[in-house]
Amino acid sequence: MSTNSDSLHKGKKLSSIECPSNLGLARSSYAREPAVRRLPEWLKKWGIHAAIHPDKTLRVETPEYETILDPVTNVLNADKIISYAIKQSEVMANEIDSESFQLILGGDCSLLIVSAISFKKKGSFGLFYLDGHTDYSTPAQSQSHAAAGMDLAIVCGIGHPKLTNIFNLRPYIEEKNVFCVCNREHDIEDEKLITNSQIHYVPLGRLRKTGIRQTIVQFIEMIETNKLDGFYIHFDVDVLNDNIMPAVDSRQADGLSFRELQQLLLPLLTSPKMYGMQITILDPDPDPGAQYTKAFISNISPLILKVKQ
Repeated sequence: MSTNSDSLHKGKKLSSIECPSNLGLARSSYAREPAVRRLPEWLKKWGIHAAIHPDKTLRVETPEYETILDPVTNVLNADKIISYAIKQSEVMANEIDSESFQLILGGDCSLLIVSAISFKKKGSFGLFYLDGHTDYSTPAQSQSHAAAGMDLAIVCGIGHPKLTNIFNLRPYIEEKNVFCVCNREHDIEDEKLITNSQIHYVPLGRLRKTGIRQTIVQFIEMIETNKLDGFYIHFDVDVLNDNIMPAVDSRQADGLSFRELQQLLLPLLTSPKMYGMQITILDPDPDPGAQYTKAFISNISPLILKVKQ
């Protein structure tokens, strides 16, 4: 796949791909069913589509929510997650090319499985994993057994082949092609798996010490050095400061400001190597008046528009 990496950034067609899945989450303390499956409609209701004017909108409905622990993988709802990943990746893979940008609206973080499979079908890609958690754990480490807390590990090939080797594509993305950025939930035991991997691990404190600009430079250099076709972004909104985005399932103190988010995303979204971004975990239930959602849309929309310019 040619990406014209030495050319100037030029505008791309914008596709909005709706993936309303909550299958990767356990039940929350405040709801029988996690409301993140309403994320696409919620963002549309409060103006994201009116702001970014997607050239195309696609949607694949998710299976009905359950909390069934699969005895083979030891992961909740594994069979439905796999079924949905197969179905949605067949749609998404057909949309990926160097002239388009895929805005993938979740949903929970298990949608990374869909994205990673779709991009693997098209070539060799890097991943900028922007999340308040590493999500790099095994079922044995997880109390909830929810795939959204293991998605990065799964797409890098850690776990049962039933989940990690769909279409015989294991790993969906190589560890050395991943930057995991902004984790702020520190547990030495839980971090061992990622610190002992080939993933470029930049927790929030290190990001602020090293500098956003330098981190982006290192990521783009990695894309070039590894001769990748391009890259995509996983953006979990829980990476934002809890004061500006408390509408998530796993709240933590601190997090990125909108200014820091802009400094991170702008150079990535305007790179000719950029192919897509998925947005996950914004939960409408804790934000009934859309106070935080509207602020989020007003800050993220101008950045997304840059891919069309």
